[in-house]
Amino acid sequence: MGVSMDNVRGLVLALSSSFFIGASFIIKKKGLKKAGSYGVSAGSGGYSYLREPMWWIGMITMIMGEVANFAAYAFAPAILVTPLGALSIIVSAVLAHFMLNERLHIFGVLGCILCVVGSTNIVLHAPKERDIESVKQVWHLATEPGFIIYSCVVLVSVLVLIFYFVPQYGKSHMLVYIGICSLMGSVTVMSVKALGIALKLTFSGANQFAYLETWCFTAIVIVCCLMQINYLNKALDTFNTAVVSPVYYVMFTTFTIIASIIMFKDWDTQNASQIATELCGFVTILSGTFLLHKTKDMGNSPSIELANLTNPNHESA
Repeated sequence: MGVSMDNVRGLVLALSSSFFIGASFIIKKKGLKKAGSYGVSAGSGGYSYLREPMWWIGMITMIMGEVANFAAYAFAPAILVTPLGALSIIVSAVLAHFMLNERLHIFGVLGCILCVVGSTNIVLHAPKERDIESVKQVWHLATEPGFIIYSCVVLVSVLVLIFYFVPQYGKSHMLVYIGICSLMGSVTVMSVKALGIALKLTFSGANQFAYLETWCFTAIVIVCCLMQINYLNKALDTFNTAVVSPVYYVMFTTFTIIASIIMFKDWDTQNASQIATELCGFVTILSGTFLLHKTKDMGNSPSIELANLTNPNHESA
């Protein structure tokens, strides 16, 4: 019964987190636009947004969302919490439509719905959280060969993206910036989960901050978060928010769940049917994101684009 209540707490925290994070995308972009009007834009390597109050309001909103998300990982497994970020796609897409005039085509709305349906499918069939009694146990999981290899692959990939792809393709290919954020994000979540567990155990009376491992996880979180903020700002300043948000969500979710499966062995307690159902959820999310990406510019000329996609004899409203 206690585990069930923990899952409920985790779900509620994750849902509230999605609302805050979805709104923060829009508030931050408004700040980035204002900063770009009187200084060097973030997409061009500038940091004038640090003097813009609107950007800081967006950051505070995102921090509130991340704190709620942080707490959620202490109660529920990553494979359950992370997919709920799909709700932030809906929030940011709707707000972008009204506040930034980044119109979302009807097919984009369908893409958002597919993302949510796929996420719901994953949530309903997610594995149960394993019992963790000490942060040392999490450190042992993080230093097993499988996760060490994953971490090395992430590090090499991020360095290649930063030093080779960013200078040449950063401003023209959205996946470069988002790839960096997503790869680093997967490592961040594993460390955040470790810190969440450490805090939960500490509040229960077993102090985990006496262990060096807890502070190592803290350092990893700080470094990875700073890198994510930097490159997410570049992505938001350069590309359409209604597309950045869902693509970032899918890549981040995919890498995070892969990391969780490797580190926490989430699928060890599930049968083939449950795993297949979760994979179907991923395919649904990817389909929704593809639809969003392919229709990102249709909102600017809905009648012309719709006419090209539908029956020529059909009268559009």
